Amino acid sequence: MTVFADSSALVKLYVPEVGHEEVRAIAEPVAISSLARVEVPAAFWGKVRTGELSVDDASVLVSAFEHDYHGDDTAEPVFVVVSVDEATLFEAAGQSARHRLRAYDAVQLACAVAVRRADPSAGTIAVFDQGLRTAAMTEGFSVLG
Repeated sequence: MTVFADSSALVKLYVPEVGHEEVRAIAEPVAISSLARVEVPAAFWGKVRTGELSVDDASVLVSAFEHDYHGDDTAEPVFVVVSVDEATLFEAAGQSARHRLRAYDAVQLACAVAVRRADPSAGTIAVFDQGLRTAAMTEGFSVLG
């Protein structure tokens, strides 16, 4: 079974904040939106702005995330990345209208729906954003977070 994780959950893989133990305990493959490639590092840099992380710590976390996202010559990527394409954007526009979601949250939900279409056993989403969490439950997902 694959678990879809939005960026709010992914940050918890790297930063010990509320909910990080729950996310780190996911044993199944983790699918993510390609949108996370921007959102997760942006969250780390946001923590620098608020004083929660130093610049050096954020740099280390960004490097770790990028390694997990891309892999390298010796390691495969950690995540299954769902590309954002026209079909995903079409689905996201509908999700935004149905659930009154912000744009990026709608894209995250559309990617989770795409994963579930490809693998019907992928019915769990890890999410810590309340609006996206509520929309995911309405769409029939089990929610972790």
